[in-house]
Amino acid sequence: MGTKLRFLTTTITGMTLIGMSQFALAQGADDPIAELVSRLELESYKATLKGLTQFGDRRQGTSRNRAAVDWIEEQLISYGCSNVERLHYTFTTRPRGSGRRAATETPDLTTPTGGLVGRNGSGPGGSSIYGYRANTGVNRDLQAQPDERIRLLNAEEPVDGPRSEVYCTKIGTTRPDEMYIVSAHMDGHGVNEAVNDDGSGTALVMELARIFSDPNVQTERSIRFALWNNEETGLNGSSAYVEQRKDLQGIEEPAGSGNYPEPTWLGMIQHDMMLWDHGAPRADGTVSWDQRREADVNIEFQSASDLADDSMRLAFVFKAAADAYNTDYPATVGPHMTNTDSTPFMNEVASISLRENERGSHTGGGWNPTWHTPLDVWTNFTDKDFRLGLNAAQTTLSAVAKLAAAMVRD
Repeated sequence: MGTKLRFLTTTITGMTLIGMSQFALAQGADDPIAELVSRLELESYKATLKGLTQFGDRRQGTSRNRAAVDWIEEQLISYGCSNVERLHYTFTTRPRGSGRRAATETPDLTTPTGGLVGRNGSGPGGSSIYGYRANTGVNRDLQAQPDERIRLLNAEEPVDGPRSEVYCTKIGTTRPDEMYIVSAHMDGHGVNEAVNDDGSGTALVMELARIFSDPNVQTERSIRFALWNNEETGLNGSSAYVEQRKDLQGIEEPAGSGNYPEPTWLGMIQHDMMLWDHGAPRADGTVSWDQRREADVNIEFQSASDLADDSMRLAFVFKAAADAYNTDYPATVGPHMTNTDSTPFMNEVASISLRENERGSHTGGGWNPTWHTPLDVWTNFTDKDFRLGLNAAQTTLSAVAKLAAAMVRD
């Protein structure tokens, strides 16, 4: 009996906007996107994320980071992901004062945090219309981590030198020279297990690589699954990729072979912190332990980028996909993408970032006390948190399946 391909004919060429109704009409008994989304399972996502925690915070420049890169590569190969490759570069620490902010105090979920200011700087008793914010910063103190096992995992300090990061590619059947980049950063810091920042995004990308690598799944366009290194030092891994690969786009090698080592970029989708949407800090700086009922997936583009219009259209494609296929949490779109690995791409190709919170006003305002702190450990998250990450995966899988014209064999 011949092989039957079920596919959803895509009307997308380049950056054509899809309306929600087009996604909704696609859902039915013979909808390959719905079938692919159904293959995302909470326990599988959690298992992949749990596997990453064995390497502690996976801080760049350490043996635990290198072991994590090796493990990710092994997992991608086990999924059957084709063309598993590494990008190599050298990292040198920037002089103090030229990079990101130095370590400050570690916020606490239950103890009031000193130095609270209103969002307009007026102070706790002032009239800020934006609410309160808590101190944020990077923990570098081993002794701030109460779990001895985690302290030992993270004892080694980083050294400058060679770095590598891994990626793999689902090759398109009819448009192999075009691709979407789906990514997250695998490094973390803070003397923790880097569960949320950014194990949550890394596991998401790996789960999508697993599903799309099924030989019974085909896509017309290519999809690259990239796990960046050195995000926490200033987006160095993703920047190295752009510097080394952008001028190779769309070049057939060798000529006439149908092989495109760097297909032309159609869109870049970054995932960075996917689990914690517990609401704003209270007046005393504490944050609720419970996922808020209003939790959502934040899809952001950068309104100041050269390709802001294209990026906005891409963001709304993802919003439409979330409206049609997410099972628990909705998605919202905002224009403030910043401080994540989509930034080096944003003036080259339409670029968006998926997060748990709006990057500037929420994450920067202390909504997530696990950010870069000893609290970013497995035991501080519940299934409601993990399910928010799973819904972000549903958003990206369904949108990319549509954009790449996914097909599923019976």
